Amino acid sequence: MATVGNGRTVRDLRRENRSAVLQRLYFDGPLSRFSLGPATGLSSGSISNVVAELVAEGLVEEAGSVESAGGRPRTLLRVRPGSACMIGVDVGETRVRVELFDLALTELARVEKPLTVHGLRRVDRYDVGVVVGLVRDGIAEVVHRAGVDPGDLLGVGVGVPGIVAGSVEEGAVVHGQTIGWDGVPLERLLRESAALPASVPYFIDNGAKTLGQAEMWFGAGRGARSAVVVLFGSGVGACVVTDDLRSGRAVEWGHLTVRVRGRRCRCGALGCLEAYAGAEALLERWAEAGGHPPAGTDEEAALTAMLTAAYPDPGTGTGGEAVAGTGSEGAARGPDATALAVLEETAEYLGAGFSDLINLFQPERILVGGWAGLQLGTRFLDSVRTHAMSYALTHPAGRVTIDLGTLGPDAVTVGAAILPLTDFFAQGGRRGRPDTEEPAPAWQASLRERAAP
Repeated sequence: MATVGNGRTVRDLRRENRSAVLQRLYFDGPLSRFSLGPATGLSSGSISNVVAELVAEGLVEEAGSVESAGGRPRTLLRVRPGSACMIGVDVGETRVRVELFDLALTELARVEKPLTVHGLRRVDRYDVGVVVGLVRDGIAEVVHRAGVDPGDLLGVGVGVPGIVAGSVEEGAVVHGQTIGWDGVPLERLLRESAALPASVPYFIDNGAKTLGQAEMWFGAGRGARSAVVVLFGSGVGACVVTDDLRSGRAVEWGHLTVRVRGRRCRCGALGCLEAYAGAEALLERWAEAGGHPPAGTDEEAALTAMLTAAYPDPGTGTGGEAVAGTGSEGAARGPDATALAVLEETAEYLGAGFSDLINLFQPERILVGGWAGLQLGTRFLDSVRTHAMSYALTHPAGRVTIDLGTLGPDAVTVGAAILPLTDFFAQGGRRGRPDTEEPAPAWQASLRERAAP
């Protein structure tokens, strides 16, 4: 195939042009053909050719017009929301959530499956067969509810706790030490289990990274050149986004050692940040200090009770709704000193952890998401921010802002759905991989020649 320089082929150039137009219309549309030129750096001829292809394929549609300076009105274009759909899955630590989205990330169907304990150990709730079955059933259910053809899916994105590695034979393999997963070939298991066409790809990544992707594309991270997005749930994790890592990278921030010979973490090590700051650890520490977490409730309800005890609000819980056993009586008693002390100590641990992120990565923004992070809210975050500024170096601390994410507790699922969408854009809006093998770049051939005996 003919090359156009730097080892790139004409096919590469077409794909890149299609990708540039699709992404600009997706993020900034509707736009006219005239506006697409400077927005993408492409010539008017290239824009006309690419737009004609995308319209003919049903990916782009007209969306009204806008007046021009002295000429005919310019037709506006946008990506057609119904032209494709994708699935996002959040394998959380208390439930599995499966959502089906159209191309505009409008939710078409949703299913939530709680992870219940089936054995004596905490990790028994994450039995691989059980989790795979819940994901499989959830995918089938949302596809059926929305009435979509499974063959029209761009793919299935899955956010998981733990480190995700790749294998040619197995696909994505998950190392989730805190949930008892040691090299679980999740992609292969899902392919063997789910009744989807073989052409539908799976994209599996760390849940903190999918949260980070969502916040950077559509939430509080939009426009930032560098950010750290923190996922705060039963445990804690983070995604680092910099100029060199535009897609973001998950880091096991929760397993940073904050206290030598400290509390034992769920991973088995001593003194991890997660052993003090995760929601599960928070509730354990409250009980160990003499507090009374409500029995027979899930972590989210128990954390709500802890916050209500520490920060009583007349007649309401932390979310503004009446909570049994609280209200004027709780307010009259004043804050629960034990719950408040545990939360204040946790704010300092988190602040110290944030200072490490500030010193190491010097981000413009740190964003806090996840169900627990959002539930703790601005009142708790003010204290975390104060401690972070006191522990961090002055210069990077003066350049960073620390805020809550804006996409809500479902952001991991949205970010998971973005994984197949990102690949779709990278392929220039083509489904699947090219059937023909691309020639190797010129630099590879040159290096092979130099290395030849």
